[in-house]
Amino acid sequence: MSPQTENPENQPTAEQNTAAAEPTVITVGEGSAAGGDVLGYDVTIGHGLLAELPQAIGPAAERVLVIHPRALRATGDVVRDDLEKAGYQAVTAEIPDGEEGKHIQVSAFCWQVLGQNDFTRSDAVVAVGGGAVTDAAGFVAATWLRGVRVVHMPTTLLGMVDAAVGGKTGINTAEGKNLVGAFHQPAGVLVDLDTLLTLPRNELVAGLAEVVKCGFIADEEILRIIESSPEQAQNPHSTQLRELIERAVRVKAEIVSSDARESGRREHLNYGHTLGHAIELAERYQWRHGAAISVGMIFAAELARSLGRLDDATADRHHSVLTMLGLPVTYRDDRWNQLLEGIRRDKKNRGDTLRFVLLNRIGQPATVEIPDPSILFATYQEIGESASPTISL
Repeated sequence: MSPQTENPENQPTAEQNTAAAEPTVITVGEGSAAGGDVLGYDVTIGHGLLAELPQAIGPAAERVLVIHPRALRATGDVVRDDLEKAGYQAVTAEIPDGEEGKHIQVSAFCWQVLGQNDFTRSDAVVAVGGGAVTDAAGFVAATWLRGVRVVHMPTTLLGMVDAAVGGKTGINTAEGKNLVGAFHQPAGVLVDLDTLLTLPRNELVAGLAEVVKCGFIADEEILRIIESSPEQAQNPHSTQLRELIERAVRVKAEIVSSDARESGRREHLNYGHTLGHAIELAERYQWRHGAAISVGMIFAAELARSLGRLDDATADRHHSVLTMLGLPVTYRDDRWNQLLEGIRRDKKNRGDTLRFVLLNRIGQPATVEIPDPSILFATYQEIGESASPTISL
């Protein structure tokens, strides 16, 4: 999909070449899920998937808005041109990179483009970019005329395994991340593995945090694959990385299919996110999402251990798996009061009761009420350090 050429230094060996593999199709839901949401869309994982886009958009649409970040301007133009060749009236909307694109002013700009081009309820939006772009574009699609079709084409590992799947959309406010949003299921998700070939290594490593999360809450084989070869887990040409992506998508698809609106077990997908989102807010979103979630999972493991819910070996395994991938496992100890304010704004809380997703064992997460914040402070001392870790993530 990307017009960029691959770095010759990253050329695959014969053993690593996966280009000939057939696409894998994972269906999210069939029929109605809890809450009345009608599910039933495909996540297609493979190579060279741009030709699949018209089928995902459907025959009813005449106009398509391609929303992409500034860094992917050339890619956005390629998608627009391809859609025009397929007979659509396609336009692009360029938004700021990363979390800067998740502001209400950016959404208003996209609404303006939709209005000026006479988009109707039968038309569609296509999101090309990472998790921040699929969040923002999904929100725009959910709110324009109270909902138009959206197809996600995630270009980062984080977007592929998390943000693009499940129908969560959102934008940020000064008070926190994703506090404004809507549930709006996509019409389809196209995970083109070719986009990983030009993805900066730090982005790929950060995305692996969400893969590790799926391993701890549902699929231990994910952890075994990483532990057997952390280098291949980070290699965009490897069969191991493709398997990790497919397993993580299956975990999310299965959970979302049973709980579309986070009324029950979908909360388990927030493992590590309570502290992680608080870190992102404290860092003004200068930390990558996966780096913050990595620290959040370490905190959740230590909290579960201190409450007697999790054994030492599993708690320590969090540290070893995340460390071997180069993800951070500590955060500065002078930020606790600021972090606690962010924790209090978490969407899982009920009134003044703080709630965390914790593990009883691998594959057995639970949402747990924490009656006394002093328990959290004591746990934080286990992961805090005198200065913020120096990381390239």
